[in-house]
Parts: sequence; structure tokens; C-alpha cells
Amino acid sequence: MKTIHFYFDFISPYAWLGFDALPQALQGISHRVVHKPILFAALLKHHGQLGPAEIPAKRDWTYRQVLWQAHQQGTPLQLPAMHPFNPLGLLRLATACDVGGEPNRWVCEKIFRHVWCTGGDAADAERLQQLTAELKPVVDTSSPAVKQALQTQTESAIAQGIFGVPTWVVDGRHFWGQDALPMLRAYLQGDPWFHGPDWQAPALCGVGVRRS
Repeated sequence: MKTIHFYFDFISPYAWLGFDALPQALQGISHRVVHKPILFAALLKHHGQLGPAEIPAKRDWTYRQVLWQAHQQGTPLQLPAMHPFNPLGLLRLATACDVGGEPNRWVCEKIFRHVWCTGGDAADAERLQQLTAELKPVVDTSSPAVKQALQTQTESAIAQGIFGVPTWVVDGRHFWGQDALPMLRAYLQGDPWFHGPDWQAPALCGVGVRRS
């Protein structure tokens, strides 16, 4: 049985799409998923990037695309009242729901639906308080230990070369984006392609020009 480390941030609609599609995508394959909440903004800062919703011309398209993809795969999705928003409260809540900082699927689904299935303000303090009361975290969400656990998990993701969410990591191989789920399934089924020249080809492709 393979262990899959699932790195995500609740701020990402693609993470919600991937989370919801994962059980069906891996149906019939023996596996274990470890949920790893991380701060997507820290990844963007490290790699010098903007998020899709931070680029005005890209923002509307991103929302239309995720709404279409949700429609296509049968995943409920309603845009929150405001996006982007500060996801730290939700990430700390998820982290605090497990002593090891790795919340189970039920907790993650509750928080994802809070963001992507209600149309409300995902970062609203009163709504966050209600969600916290429902999830009953085992550690104080405002404790230094929880803040450090989330930071450490995010730093670990950066150190592994993770640049976006959702990302699934298995056997040291990275599968980024919900559209990579068929690729992840093929790997777990032992597709020989992953041990052939095409997997190694990107390392042999040189950089022709760099923007200053």
C-alpha cells in the first residue's frame, strides 16, 4: 500500500476539486492519504509568483474554469463572497484537529465545504468560530505549537520543490493539479512510462533564455 502526501490550501478551488475527486480517481487502488495543509501564499512568495486570482486578466477566467470543471465532475462549488481571502485561520484549525498536524479527510472536507459550498465569507470570524466549535480541535488553534506546525509543514513543502496546490507526493514524485489525478492513478498502477525516458526528459531540456 502506497502512502500519498496531499499538500493543499483551502484557498485554492483546484485543491477542492482535487480533494473531492480523489476517492473516485483512486478507486480500487490500495493507498493511504496523509493530508498536509500548507500556506499557498508562502509558496508563491518563495518562487516569486502571483496567484491566479491576483492577476486581473486571469482572475475571471480562473473562476469560470473552476465552475465549469466542478460542473463537469459533479462537485458542488459556489464562489465565496470574497476571494482571495486570508486562509490562516482555516489552516490553523485543520492543523489543530490532529496532534501531528495532519487532519483526517472528514475535517478537511468540512473546511473545504465551508469555503467552497456556502457562498459566504470564508474568513469571517463568527463563521470560523462556529466551524471551530463543530470540529472540536484537539489543540488550541492560536497556540504557538499549531502556528509552528503549519509553518514547518509549509517550509517542508518548499524544501521538496513544491510550487503549487494541490500537489500529491508519492515515492518522492510530485503530481501537481487536480488534472494530474489520472497520471497519479497510472503511477500507482505501475505504468512503466514512469520509469522510461519521457519521465527524465525535462531534466535534459536546457534553458534558452531568461527574463531579467
